[in-house]
Formats: sequence, structure tokens, C-alpha cells
Amino acid sequence: MDIQRLLTSLCTKIIIQLFVAIVATVILIAWNFDFINQFYFQNQQTQTGIIINSSIAALLIFGLLNILLHLLRYKREEQAIAVLVNNIEALRQDLTHGLPPHSIIAKRYATMKSIQSANGEINHSALSAMLTADETTKFGLVKFINNILILTGVFGTIVSLSIALLGASDLIDSAAGSLGGMGLVIHGMSTALSTTITAIVSYVLFGYFYTRLNDAQTHLLSGVEHLTSVYLLPKMVKTTEDVAFEMEELVQSVREAADNLKLTQEVYQASALTLQETISTNQEHRTQLSSDLSEIKSLLTDNVDRTQEFYQFSAQTLQEMLMANHKQMDKLSGDFSEVKLLLREGFRLQPANRDSE
Repeated sequence: MDIQRLLTSLCTKIIIQLFVAIVATVILIAWNFDFINQFYFQNQQTQTGIIINSSIAALLIFGLLNILLHLLRYKREEQAIAVLVNNIEALRQDLTHGLPPHSIIAKRYATMKSIQSANGEINHSALSAMLTADETTKFGLVKFINNILILTGVFGTIVSLSIALLGASDLIDSAAGSLGGMGLVIHGMSTALSTTITAIVSYVLFGYFYTRLNDAQTHLLSGVEHLTSVYLLPKMVKTTEDVAFEMEELVQSVREAADNLKLTQEVYQASALTLQETISTNQEHRTQLSSDLSEIKSLLTDNVDRTQEFYQFSAQTLQEMLMANHKQMDKLSGDFSEVKLLLREGFRLQPANRDSE
């Protein structure tokens, strides 16, 4: 977007021009103070000229102060626009970051967000018309001063001519041709000229800055509408072309999703077939394993029976051997007793109890 115009502060230039004009006016008044003092204040038979000229000057000063206040307000609005432009250029998610909440552009953004949240239609022309009307109503006093400023000079001229006619009437009515009536006529003409000059100079000065104030207002409102049409509306309002483009993207996405789903189904089908084959193979292996386990069980049963028979036979054989050994031990014990007896008798051995004695 064309942001250079949005970042330009027109109000700053106008404020500088206003201060330059004020300083130049003060210098001119000081430079020609003697002439102004003599023309406006000295040799005045009435206070009419001083009152009217002072009223015109006060009205001018009051109007310029109002213009200055409007320019300062518009300067703050231009700064708010610059903040929003910088947020847009910085690609911030929150466009209201650092934005004064009571500024015109912040209110416009909030209004459009509110309409968007309510699913309403954003009418840019209506928003622009309402903003222009709202800003125009704030220039009521300035417009009034601009319209009546030149009329104050006309009013001063009429009053001064009335004074001159009054002096002429006195001059005509005076049989002696009094010079007082002539002086009043001259005073009235002089006052008429002075009030006219003051009103014209004030109107020219005030009219210039009133025009510049309108320029500042136009510059500000155009900046607001420029941001609205170039950035805010495309972001918040969907045109027919945008909807068609999004629908085309949606259809393309649906097609891609359908293709992916088809591939996924094929993969699932292949996986199902593989799983079925695996289950069949496992069933065969399970049957084979069951048969092998039956054979192993049968073999183990036979071996257990044979082992029991072997253990029983071995136990019986061992018992018979133990009985035979027991008999042999008994026989050997008898034989040892006989041998011992024979030895005692042959060697005349005493019995064991005597030896112990």
C-alpha cells in the first residue's frame, strides 16, 4: 500500500504556518505601532471604532485558537494512523498495539470487528458518510466565525456611517456651521474604513487557516478510508471472488483427501489380507503344536509308567539284596562268635568281664 502519504503529518506543517503568521503579524504591528496607534486609538470622538475593532480582533483570536485545537487533535489522529500502518508493516497479530483507544482509526477498526462478529455486512460507504458527518459537526463554531467575521466589518461600516450621518445632520441643523458636526462626520468615515480594513485582514487570515483546516480534515479522512479499503475491508469482508477461490481450494482439498482415503483403504485392505494369512498360518502352527504336545504327553506318560515299573523293580531287588546281606551278616556274626569261643578255649582266655575286673 501507499504508506508514504499516510505517514505524512499535514497538521504539523499547518501549525508551523500558523505560528509563523502570528509572529509575522506581531512584528508588523510592532513595526508600525505609531501609525496603528494614531489610526485606531488617537483622535477618536467616540469609542465605537475601538469597540468594534477590538471585537473583530477578539473574534479572530478565538477562531484561531479553535483552529489550533482542531489541528492538534488531527495531529494525534495522524499519529494513530501512523501507528496502525507500522503495525501492518510489522505484521503484528494485534493491530491495536500502541493505538489510542479513542482515536478515529481505532473506533473504525472496533466497529468493523463488531459488525464482523455479528455476521453483518460491512457497508464502507455508510461508515465513511457517518464519519464525515460526525467530523463536520465539530466545525460548527469555526464555520460560524468564518461566516460572520466579514459581516463584523460591514456592521462596523454601517454603524460608522450612521455616526457620520448623525454628524452631517448636526452640521446641517447648526446655523453657525459648527465644526463639531464636521468632526463627527470625519470620525464616522474613519471608523468605517478602520473596521472594514480590520475585518478584511482578519477574514483573509482566518479564511486561509480555515481552508487549511479543511485540508487537514480531508487528509485525515482520506487516510482512514484508504486504510479501510486497502487493508481492513479485504481482511474482514469476503467478496464473491474470494468465496469462489476458497471454494475452489476447498474442492481441491476434498479431492486430495478422497485420493488419500482411497490409498488408505487400499493399504488397509492389503493389511487385512496379510493379517488373515497370518492368522491362518498361526492356526496351522497351533494345530501342529497341539499335535506335537499330544505326542510329547503320550511319550512322557509311557516313560513315567516305565520309570515307575523300573523303580518298583529296583526297590524289590534292593530289598532282596538287603535281606540276603542281613542273613549273611547274621551268619558271619555266628561264625565270629564260634571263632571267638574257640580262641578262648584254645588259648585259655578269660572272659571279657574278668579282664575288665
